[in-house]
Amino acid sequence: MSNIPEKWLHPALFINGKFQEAKNGRRYSVTNPANGEVVGSAPSASPEDAEAAIHAAYRAFKPWAGLAAPERAQILRKFYEEIVAHQEDLAQLITAEEGKPLSEARGEAAIGAEYVAWYAEEARRVYGETVPGVSASQRILVLRQPVGVVGAITPWNFPVSMVTRKMAPALAAGCSVVLKPAEKTPLCALALADLGERAGLPPGVFNVITAEDPEPLGRVLLDDPRVRKLSFTGSTEVGKYLIRESAAQVKKLSMELGGNAPTLVFADADIDVAVAGVIASKFRNAGQTCICLNRVLVEASILGEFGRRLAAAVSQLQVGDGTKPGIDVGPLINAEGLAKVQSQVDDAVGYGAILACGGKRIGDQRGHFYAPTVLLNVTPQMAIMHEETFGPVAPVIGFHDEAEAISMANDTVYGLASYVFTQDIARVFRVSEQLEYGIVGVNDPVPTVVQAPFGGVKESGFGREGGHWGMDPFLETKYVSIRI
Repeated sequence: MSNIPEKWLHPALFINGKFQEAKNGRRYSVTNPANGEVVGSAPSASPEDAEAAIHAAYRAFKPWAGLAAPERAQILRKFYEEIVAHQEDLAQLITAEEGKPLSEARGEAAIGAEYVAWYAEEARRVYGETVPGVSASQRILVLRQPVGVVGAITPWNFPVSMVTRKMAPALAAGCSVVLKPAEKTPLCALALADLGERAGLPPGVFNVITAEDPEPLGRVLLDDPRVRKLSFTGSTEVGKYLIRESAAQVKKLSMELGGNAPTLVFADADIDVAVAGVIASKFRNAGQTCICLNRVLVEASILGEFGRRLAAAVSQLQVGDGTKPGIDVGPLINAEGLAKVQSQVDDAVGYGAILACGGKRIGDQRGHFYAPTVLLNVTPQMAIMHEETFGPVAPVIGFHDEAEAISMANDTVYGLASYVFTQDIARVFRVSEQLEYGIVGVNDPVPTVVQAPFGGVKESGFGREGGHWGMDPFLETKYVSIRI
């Protein structure tokens, strides 16, 4: 933590290009989930601060949208360069306030920068169209224009990359942004604001408001008609609330919500590849990712062997403070998250699941560490098969044929990510086309890349982030008919 700039540890709100304390003067402590120590502090903004941020974004919108696309692209490119120059500092800060191993934090800082670089280029590619008219005197133009002020609400599990994945395309499209990051991880967002200011983002274009209690700030974003777009990543429960409450103003919405990702391991799969893939997906960030696998479905003929190999590999994972070398799995974000994981494991064992490894809290009460866990003999009635598990627990259940595997995989209200391990190319197409998910990783446990569309179906939300698709939510389509 010694490398983190001091001003990043005790920042102020960032509104209209300036760092300023909350109007109520309140601050709150940010703690490290690995040891309970205070990392720093952040302002606890009031609704008045949120209104000031919206006002600044509203005033900045038209001048920013009026810039030529290459001008916006140039500023975003400088922003990318600032993030790259401070990548190690950001990684240290991610680990300090979120807990993931430093190796993962470095990867997050890198992809966070890549989102900015990608959308710096996409700013130049917002194309319109000409359409043939119905007569010789009619000309039809289709214009793509920025939607306006964007309210962005981001989660704690990826406090850098989730911010840049939303704000970079919004800024590239010509929108201005008011960001409310998760209350558990506010420091990274304010660090990004500092880097954006250095890069030359005009005042009001990017604003960051933080608070210990997020609900009043969210209410302001919902109620203010100047906020024309909300982009949210978080739980399905909160997403449904935002959808309902934004209906009165018909705000434009993007929702990346909860998941219950299945992994289908077929008998023709390379078992070692599948085991490594399950570990890469399930135990990254201690299982606290929206696309990490939640259910491991294994063909019956290899179920026993797969379970043994998985348990043996998982039992070797090293758990601890993410700043220490050789750590594979860091802490859960807080005591509530740990308690939820334990309750799901206890429920499964109560219904007859077998603990192949793990199944308990480890370390002292200051850190929120949970032993990497493999559950065998899992059955459909267990809660862990239906509820999202934000923790390092892999439940393994068998299936008999392809049709049953697909049916089991789709038996959920969620539809964010899914995974398939097979060496049969025909099966790749059959299964991928039938899985009701926005993302399918075939022999690929970590499919997120900046150039591809990320998002879900069913109750996992709507809208896409990443690639050229990531620009669409921040643009309106205007039809112009001209008689000459």
